[in-house]
Amino acid sequence: MKFRRSSRLVDMTNHLREHPRQLIPLTYFSDKYDSAKSSISEDLTIIKQTFEEQGIGTVMTVPGAAGGVKYIPTAEEKSTNEFIAALCDKMASPNRLLPGGYLYLTDILGQPQTVQAIGRIFASIFAKLEIDVVMTVATKGIPLAYATANYLNVPVVIVRRDTHVTEGSTVSINYVSGSSKRIQTMMLSKRSLAEGSRVLIIDDFMKAGGTIQGMISLLEEFNAVVSGIGVLVEAEGTEEKLVQQYVSLVRLHSVNIKEKQIHVDKGNY
Repeated sequence: MKFRRSSRLVDMTNHLREHPRQLIPLTYFSDKYDSAKSSISEDLTIIKQTFEEQGIGTVMTVPGAAGGVKYIPTAEEKSTNEFIAALCDKMASPNRLLPGGYLYLTDILGQPQTVQAIGRIFASIFAKLEIDVVMTVATKGIPLAYATANYLNVPVVIVRRDTHVTEGSTVSINYVSGSSKRIQTMMLSKRSLAEGSRVLIIDDFMKAGGTIQGMISLLEEFNAVVSGIGVLVEAEGTEEKLVQQYVSLVRLHSVNIKEKQIHVDKGNY
């Protein structure tokens, strides 16, 4: 069936956005729309220009017989800063204050549009890195991990603190919590992560970094490599961070429990 250019542009745009970072041969589009490769290339140029102008991302061309095109999602800097500023305003609400200086984030992490926006930002930050899988620890980091993995087009692995029969055999380690200094356990199914994988760690909240350091130690058991670490909220305190190389979107500076005041601003992004 022959497609008009307007129809091709809409359908190609939709296909690219649903398959981020996936190499698509030009012959796929050429055969689908019964069009010459030269026409497809012109269409892709239009889509690429529009994506870049709108801050949606870019379309990368891979030359050669085994080449094609890839859609690389990005987050435009101005809109990202505006989003983070709005997020800080939400998090500064006194009603979010929990014992121990933590923030209530469940409602934010339950909003699909917000979670998708955060995932897009993380994917944009780490877009140039080689990443095979996104890792997080159960449970609140799971939505962020899946949103990020969706834009990176990679699978998600979930570290757990208790054993599940459905996980099969597992690898477990003991680690010291950075904030409470208690010894805790985390585990990961042997089947969930291939040896030597390049891993992006995503977490919702980091205080001293004990949990993330535990995940790093767990990855060593798989001979895996940490490609990057993304944190939604990091808490600033007197304790030295156990993790140094990470990107945070929001920084929790101080909490006044008596006055019910929360001071947050942009993280190190």
